[in-house]
Amino acid sequence: MKPSILLAACLLFPLAASADESFRCGKWIVSSELTVSELLAKCGEPTTRESRTEDIKARNHNVGLMVKTGETTVETWTYDRGSNPAMVVTIVDGEIKSIERQK
Repeated sequence: MKPSILLAACLLFPLAASADESFRCGKWIVSSELTVSELLAKCGEPTTRESRTEDIKARNHNVGLMVKTGETTVETWTYDRGSNPAMVVTIVDGEIKSIERQK
């Protein structure tokens, strides 16, 4: 029985390790489950804000080449937290996709 529990723990561990981070803003805990407006209300404006537009591409089945089918906007917000590592929030098309510690 113990080996099966160990196997289950090993299989689930990578999922837990890849989970988005959360961080504290004042009295709030912020995670990727929030909306951008909730993030701004709880943490205020980020220290830095970068924005870029990326092409969305798909394979054209007639000729096999990649063709542009649209665009997406990716924003990177950085919250400087003093002596703690800065937190980097990635927002894609207006939705929070990830929160990570700055390396």
